[in-house]
Amino acid sequence: MLVKKKPDGKGMMQEGIERFLLLCLLFLSGGILIYSQEKAVNRDNYLISISHTAETMKIDGILDEKSWQHSETAGNFVRVTPVDTGFATAQTTVFVTYDKNNLYIGAVCYDPSPGKRPVESLRRDFVFNKNDNFRIHIDTYNNFTNGFIFGVSAAGAQCDGVINNGNESSLTWDIKWRSSVKNYDDRWVAEMAIPFRSLRYYGGVREWGINFGRLDLKTNEKSAWAPVPRQFPHNSLPHAGTLVWDRPPDRAGLRLSFIPYATGTVIRNSETGEAARWKWNTGFDTKIILSTSMNLDLTVNPDYSQVEEDRQQVDLDRFELFYPERRQFFLENSDLFANLGNSQSRPFFSRRIGLDVPVNFGGRLTGRIGKKWRIGMMDMQTGSKGMNPSGNYAVAVLQREIFSRSSISGFLVHKQITETYSDSTFTGNRQNSVAGIEYNFATTDNRWQGKTFYHQSFYPGAGMNAMAVSGKISYSSQYLKAGIDQSWIGSDYIAEAGYIRRTGFHGISPSVSYLFYPSGTGRILSHGPDITLNAIFDPEFRLSDRETRLSYIIGWQNTSSLTVSFEEQSVKLTKPYDPTNTGNEELKAGEQFRWKNIQAEFISDARKLFNYEVNAGMGGYYNGRRWNIDGRMNYRVQPYG
Repeated sequence: MLVKKKPDGKGMMQEGIERFLLLCLLFLSGGILIYSQEKAVNRDNYLISISHTAETMKIDGILDEKSWQHSETAGNFVRVTPVDTGFATAQTTVFVTYDKNNLYIGAVCYDPSPGKRPVESLRRDFVFNKNDNFRIHIDTYNNFTNGFIFGVSAAGAQCDGVINNGNESSLTWDIKWRSSVKNYDDRWVAEMAIPFRSLRYYGGVREWGINFGRLDLKTNEKSAWAPVPRQFPHNSLPHAGTLVWDRPPDRAGLRLSFIPYATGTVIRNSETGEAARWKWNTGFDTKIILSTSMNLDLTVNPDYSQVEEDRQQVDLDRFELFYPERRQFFLENSDLFANLGNSQSRPFFSRRIGLDVPVNFGGRLTGRIGKKWRIGMMDMQTGSKGMNPSGNYAVAVLQREIFSRSSISGFLVHKQITETYSDSTFTGNRQNSVAGIEYNFATTDNRWQGKTFYHQSFYPGAGMNAMAVSGKISYSSQYLKAGIDQSWIGSDYIAEAGYIRRTGFHGISPSVSYLFYPSGTGRILSHGPDITLNAIFDPEFRLSDRETRLSYIIGWQNTSSLTVSFEEQSVKLTKPYDPTNTGNEELKAGEQFRWKNIQAEFISDARKLFNYEVNAGMGGYYNGRRWNIDGRMNYRVQPYG
């Protein structure tokens, strides 16, 4: 008799890895098939020509220079939301010109509605959806993927940032540029000067991607020059038009900026009577622009005391919180490093460097080689502090762009403890490396997106499961959004320079949502269900955790919204845990907990002077019950004039 042997845990793990690799191959093949049929969306139909000016441009919000009169214009803005059909009620006319040093943008934002223009804040990088504003989105490489945002509010506040993955914006990137805004009863006028030295682009190229966007809160309309379907963000580069130069912008030569610093602190111990003494810190940052598409950053003993504070997060689960990087040294071309992996597994996380221990020195080279290759290299040396030893962090990424918006990347991350410790003092890994390959794809119209990767970690004594494998694919249309995400993180996988929520699991997360758009002129803009399932299996494919979430979302024409959600969760603890985070008795590892809860969130009309947000919930939580209510109230004081 032939007896089939039941596979052990390692055998099942190996079978799972093989299935994952097959899934990733299917994603890759699907991406290639989709890409082979893709064409640009608006690049051939929405073009604006830009001509050089020898005139001195005064940035005062008054478009009285002759160059503006001779400039080609972009107008006839179309609606993006609440509906993406028809021309905008509040129209906009845009003018463009340039000289040797700057790109100039002029915009006349017409305002047919009476009353003051809503202003939520005068701070830099204001919230887009709470302020009347005008923005430009520039695709300097014409690759539908990476670009820049510049914008001004009707009150004159600036915002700037970078765009990655076609429509993901980050406003932590800041440069110096000039703008001015003038307000009138029936319009407001913006004038902007953006220095070429702060942009990255190919020399000798006559076409850039560009789009202009506008938000008018009184009509509750987002509009754009080149049409953007309402299911996509306003800054979607795949839907940008074309900026045609009369002659290509000059190639940049070698440029350098040098920022030294010195800080002093007086230290005096009043209890011991120790005399006061000074403690000095000095250092510098240097940026060397090697070309219009390549730059080198150097730092020695950097000072991070002036970096913007993290926004507070409430820790409601068992895992480490993730905070975004805000230090300027790490931000330019940061997507090369920060987008490796997924939200569950990042092989490199720059915030591991220099927060617990000081940075002694470091260097960072990022940019493009030719039109299809991107490169990123970084090396940072940290000092020691307390029980934290000094170490060296190195990462290298090489990315090749293929088809219209896809890319293949290879990377290596290495962490090395450089301080000498005896075996009895230091018990961790002296060195840890992670290498991997990734494939990203997205159609030019952004409807299909996906990613697959394979990462392998290396360290003394690494087991057979020191790997992370993942594949995901998603679809987005005007009404339907659907996707599935699978991840396998081996129990031996270690990425000491990265961010790993948990190891030793197989996760699958399907999701689907549908929006109904009522016809007519009713108060409701859209409504529909959203269903998400997160399932976590242990290495033997036994269900460990499960979360099922069913939500219904209603959005009104006046920008207010209501979300009601029902959740069912099941959690098996892998280690002792105190869900109250108060130091009480911990629940035991291996215990299984199940509970249900309901949540509701209401966000009021953000255009009103007084607006608010309320979130409330009730239900079970591990072996007890939990009730919560939180909210925020705002009263906006409008500027005079």
